[in-house]
Amino acid sequence: MKIIIAGAGEVGCHLAKMLSIEYHDIVVVDGNEERLKKLSETTDIVSICGSPIAVDSLERAGVRRADLFIAVNPAQEQDVNILSSLIAKRLGSKRVTARINNDEYLQPEHKLLFTEMGIDLLFYPEMIAAQEIIGLLKQAETSEYIDFSDGKLQLAVLKLDENAPILNKQMKEVPVGDNDLLFRTVAIARNGETIIPKPDTQFLLNDLAYVISKQEGIEQVMNLSGKNDVKINKLMIIGGGSIGKMVAERMEEQMDLVKLVESNLSTCQELSEILKKTLIINGDVRNTDLLMEEEFHSMDAFVAVTGSSEINILSCMAAKRAGIHKTIAEVENIDYIKLAEAMGVDAVINKKLITAGRIFRFTMSNNVQSIKCLNGSDADVLEYIAKPGSIITTDAIRYLKFPKDAIIGGVIRGGSSFIARGDFEINPYDRVVVFALPGSLNRVGKFFA
Repeated sequence: MKIIIAGAGEVGCHLAKMLSIEYHDIVVVDGNEERLKKLSETTDIVSICGSPIAVDSLERAGVRRADLFIAVNPAQEQDVNILSSLIAKRLGSKRVTARINNDEYLQPEHKLLFTEMGIDLLFYPEMIAAQEIIGLLKQAETSEYIDFSDGKLQLAVLKLDENAPILNKQMKEVPVGDNDLLFRTVAIARNGETIIPKPDTQFLLNDLAYVISKQEGIEQVMNLSGKNDVKINKLMIIGGGSIGKMVAERMEEQMDLVKLVESNLSTCQELSEILKKTLIINGDVRNTDLLMEEEFHSMDAFVAVTGSSEINILSCMAAKRAGIHKTIAEVENIDYIKLAEAMGVDAVINKKLITAGRIFRFTMSNNVQSIKCLNGSDADVLEYIAKPGSIITTDAIRYLKFPKDAIIGGVIRGGSSFIARGDFEINPYDRVVVFALPGSLNRVGKFFA
């Protein structure tokens, strides 16, 4: 595909690097020559220095032949993203998508307006991040949690500590149900490496286990990993930006107590007009004494979403030492993600990875219903639809020569879900959940074409 990315900021650069791995023809347009030069040194792209709303710049980028145009300038340049997308569509780009920072545009009646104007997708990374945090607070024992087809199948990511009953056991020794499998471990992240496990693969301390489960299997998964069902009733959030505000807005209706700490006084005043039940505290989030005064040790969960990855990681470490059960940190520096997990942060949120998953789907065939880029692993989890006549429907899974660096976790057929065994046969129109390592997506896609 020919893909044009307007904006060489953090999100744009990450998308360019990720998409270039899949051998797409990538052109990046940005007005900052230094940023483009830095990106070109590490990524196989063509760079165009110019305004993303200038027709000349877009013409030089080849906008009339573009399969996908992605406008990802920083959030404060929302209008530039929308305008450049509209221009790109009029000039001939097949699909266009724009980053926004206003949830009003995502309301159904407004989404329809933008669709009619020609924008195929609007995405608001901060809102997606807030939704992920809310999901993690509801599933307090997981590092990551994804629903497929309204929960018929679920992916839970669990860190194995010394309390896990499966510790030091081989995968074949773990009970997963008799004739009808309830769950399956599809991957293990260990020391920076992602492993597709075999029957003799051993579960070790501090492994991140990626488990596909049916609804009725989740409780057993939690028990085997040594996790207890903990209810989150008291929450502290540090950082009153878009993500912190949206999390507080949703959770103040569901919890006994929500506290939000923000250093900017005017932001606190704005939040006090929006949040009716949240206790808003104006103070330096780096001040541990302030957090102690606010009794943060009595909280059930701690969410750090300031603009600094370092502050978010360190404050979560302090919260963990204070005995807080669940800690979640926004970590925008991708190099810090594995460091944060190694330092005891329970869950990490990264807007670049979240955004990449939403946009990456546009580069895949129509068979892909959803794709999620995972935090603790360099892999992706995808939901495909098996088309009639596709290779995936021709034989039992074990005989298909499916790529070794990918694994079929589960299948949704109508109102039923199944954990896939080697002798399982996939039918046309089944929804199939696949865990895939980098470089295997093109090969996997051919099985569903």
